[in-house]
Amino acid sequence: MTRGTVGIAERRSAIAAARAAIGSLGEVLATASAEDLAALMGELDAVVASASAARVEVVVEATRRGECTGSGVHAWVREHAPSLRQGGAAAVARVAQEVTARDTGLERRDPDAASPVGIVWSAVRAGTLEAGTGCAVLREAARLEPLLRPDAVSTVVEGLVDLAAAWGPAMMRRLRPRLVAEHGHHGAFDQLHDTLAAAARLSSPRIESGDLTEYQLWMTPAQAATLEAAIGPLSAPQPNDETGERDLRPAGQRRVEALTTICSDASAQAADQAGDPSTHGAVLHVSIDLTDLEHRTGAAEVLGSTADGTLLPPETLRRLACDAALVPYVLGTHGETLDVGRVARLFTRPQRRLLRRRDRGCTYPGCTTPPDWARAHHIRHWADDGPTDTTNAALLCPRHHTHVHHKRFWAHVRDTPDHHGRYVTWDLTPGSYDHHLALLRAAQPPTRPATQLLHALIGPLAPEPDTPEWSTHDDPWWDDPMPERTCHDDAKPAA
Repeated sequence: MTRGTVGIAERRSAIAAARAAIGSLGEVLATASAEDLAALMGELDAVVASASAARVEVVVEATRRGECTGSGVHAWVREHAPSLRQGGAAAVARVAQEVTARDTGLERRDPDAASPVGIVWSAVRAGTLEAGTGCAVLREAARLEPLLRPDAVSTVVEGLVDLAAAWGPAMMRRLRPRLVAEHGHHGAFDQLHDTLAAAARLSSPRIESGDLTEYQLWMTPAQAATLEAAIGPLSAPQPNDETGERDLRPAGQRRVEALTTICSDASAQAADQAGDPSTHGAVLHVSIDLTDLEHRTGAAEVLGSTADGTLLPPETLRRLACDAALVPYVLGTHGETLDVGRVARLFTRPQRRLLRRRDRGCTYPGCTTPPDWARAHHIRHWADDGPTDTTNAALLCPRHHTHVHHKRFWAHVRDTPDHHGRYVTWDLTPGSYDHHLALLRAAQPPTRPATQLLHALIGPLAPEPDTPEWSTHDDPWWDDPMPERTCHDDAKPAA
């Protein structure tokens, strides 16, 4: 077959000459100027695009002649185009099959020029699209077509071709919502989101006691936006200008800690509103030996839920006891249940309001986290006979709450503010907690029997002291909706 006045033989000779010229190009590149190199790069790219387009046309012709059909097209391509064995043979074969799909045994029927296949085939023949990119456009068009108005299909596919040619196929997926919103039939965008909602899921992994537990999460756009709005402010870096400490936590760690904080707050709030918090489904139940509880040894075991049997370090249990909806089952030396703790050791709403008014936010030196993102911490831990009242409490953000437990810091609560306006001052000497606790225990040695000790550890709240002067003003409830932004970069308001 000839095209114009140049036959197939002459064209093959020209291709062979071009191959020879390209193959020996490296011998003279050292003499090329910068302008020559740039021009050569463009010319070679055009040659590659034309060769890629011609290769697909050859496969289309072979298919129409019956040289290969069905799954044999792929095999034919791999046999005669060895370079495509590295990848790309399937795409070339698919384009050829799509183009010849309307052919009959007696007649060749090219695809409709306005159809997705016709538009893609025109771009592939012109060298605008590689076969693989053309297949990606056809797949995206197949997903979108049921959602689009009939008169908009060709416009959308042409837009996809231009986008894929300029930026690659990955950009098409990002553009999908906008195309459906602007060119879809009535209710198409809602239909798309309904389909996504049915596919959204969160995996149920096996919880690991001594390793990280992996979750897999797929969310709809609305669900993902809600999650990001919630964890975004909490996961921002929190450098400390006063102490000079940098927030060295990686972004992933900050995000997972923010998510944990939100879940813990929701659990505590649900337990606080329940008539019997210990029976609420959102409450964490754990068991621990009395000796381990007192001496910070051994491990606590989670009861119920998917995390049943998970082991928690004793120091983690003490930290959770400050601000999580936690019910501890304290066991005797023979495994018998001596007592069941109650969620009542959590600070009440009135107490949290007082702390909000007094501390104005996280009390760790230099931290500007506002009170809405801070939690009440037992200065003397509840497991060390610490009472749940405001004279034994200080607000801490989740990051510094963990830090204070890890470093075992002690704080002093003042009746009047210091010259910085602070009611809570921290002793940042590592282990200061153990030092002050030993002094308190030496001054007040325990004389109560075991059951009385248990009630002191996990029993009713101690009487609330007289209302201090700084709490007499009206203040919103602690569990008002979270603010729209945090104030990490703002100065802490004066007390």
